[in-house]
Amino acid sequence: MNATIRPADDDDYEEIRTVARETWHETYDELDADTVDRTIDEWYGDEALETALSKAGTAFLVAEKGGDEGASNGERDVVGFTHGVVSGDEGDVLRMAVHPDHQGEGIGTSLHDRLREDLEDFNMERMRAIDLASNEGGQAFYEQLGFEQTGEGTVEIGDQERQEVVYTLEL
Repeated sequence: MNATIRPADDDDYEEIRTVARETWHETYDELDADTVDRTIDEWYGDEALETALSKAGTAFLVAEKGGDEGASNGERDVVGFTHGVVSGDEGDVLRMAVHPDHQGEGIGTSLHDRLREDLEDFNMERMRAIDLASNEGGQAFYEQLGFEQTGEGTVEIGDQERQEVVYTLEL
């Protein structure tokens, strides 16, 4: 993995939305394109991201690549992100995405490891992740990290209830 993991800042909003949009379009076949775009605009709008970055007990990280890899302009691109929050002794992974062009490179694992480390600073004893039940890649990812499926739920996306799966990792 040759990406750098760092805390997100307000200059990252557009790239976070781009990664989210590309990942959702690639991952969630059951959602039509308009539903994905509306959901990303709502869940990853400037106001939502500003709140996510400023909330106490939270960590919002990005993975970036480039610059040191010979790019003539030295710019780096956000290729993944994760967002988690701790309440009491439980940490929740609220967002985790790696751009489809960079999946399988270890970026998601690096983001998870750094998120877990940052959230453990808030005395987290268990970590949960929630994803749409249709995301088999997400299921395999969390199980590889030692999470176990511990529950189910629903979330409204595009005016429809969608099945979710809850994964838990006891620390």
